[in-house]
Amino acid sequence: MGLGVDKRIVANITAIGGFVPENRRTNFDLEKVTETSDEWIVKRTGIKERRILDEGLATSDMAVEAIKNLAVTYSIDLATIDCLMVATSTPDMLMPATANIIAGKLGIENIWAFDINAACSGFLYALNMGSSLVESGRYKRVLVVGADKISSYVDVYDRSTNILFGDGAGVVLLEPSADQNGLLDAILMSNGTGKESLHIEGGGSMYPASETSIEAGRHFIKQDGKVVFKNAIQSMSDTCINVVKRNNYTMNDVQWLIPHQANKRIIDAVGKEIEIEEGKTLVNIEKYGNTIAATIPLCMWENVHRLKKGDLILLTAFGAGFSWGSTLLNWTLD
Repeated sequence: MGLGVDKRIVANITAIGGFVPENRRTNFDLEKVTETSDEWIVKRTGIKERRILDEGLATSDMAVEAIKNLAVTYSIDLATIDCLMVATSTPDMLMPATANIIAGKLGIENIWAFDINAACSGFLYALNMGSSLVESGRYKRVLVVGADKISSYVDVYDRSTNILFGDGAGVVLLEPSADQNGLLDAILMSNGTGKESLHIEGGGSMYPASETSIEAGRHFIKQDGKVVFKNAIQSMSDTCINVVKRNNYTMNDVQWLIPHQANKRIIDAVGKEIEIEEGKTLVNIEKYGNTIAATIPLCMWENVHRLKKGDLILLTAFGAGFSWGSTLLNWTLD
């Protein structure tokens, strides 16, 4: 059963913001440091460039700018926010939570602020958690951020990863819906089978930061592209089909599919697998690459002019863990 049941509080998105750094790392830049080419990268991934945050700045700095963008665009008083949750795999530091740091930078006091780490699925996990808080009736205004400075963990000389990842941040505001429209349902899943196929080993309690771990390259992101590719397509497709079906819709009812921007070939394969009409999938991977938890909110933010009130929108993601899922929502912004 979906979340949008009569007489229940329903959470909806009432504001959206985003931020990407100015610095670009193009395919031609990568040609200078690894054996690759613009043609090969575009063919294999659909990516032409990605944004890279300056040294000395962190994930929280991008999140702050995204939140400021939201606040200015929609005239939101940040002092009225009840909860701030940040989906990130690249926290400023192991403690405190990046959400706490963001609250401090914005001057927001006495707020419930915490992080969620579900890798590339993080924003959907946080979005579902945020909607649950609103539906409980205990929280009225919840900010859900997806932000990652993944460039800090990319070996620029590793062709298997340097072509994929970029930095960015996106944010939405969740509030109770006045007309029962908003976040309808979500299917979110995870398992431990993907730990070896996509990970950043160093810096945790198993492999603490040390000269040995650095020399071994444990602080860089590593992935088995073939395993991730196969599992991503199947997992996202299954949850997309199931969440639409159990809410008594068909793919013809969906106006927009907004998938995690990991690889254009994965996006195209999911679209084909779920049989969604061509032209209904929103993509911006060519400009930003894979920004981890930021891809979906950034894609919504950049395409907000195309989203119409009442549109049925399907979100889907897949990430390390493995973690994956899909969310179905009515768009409520004018």
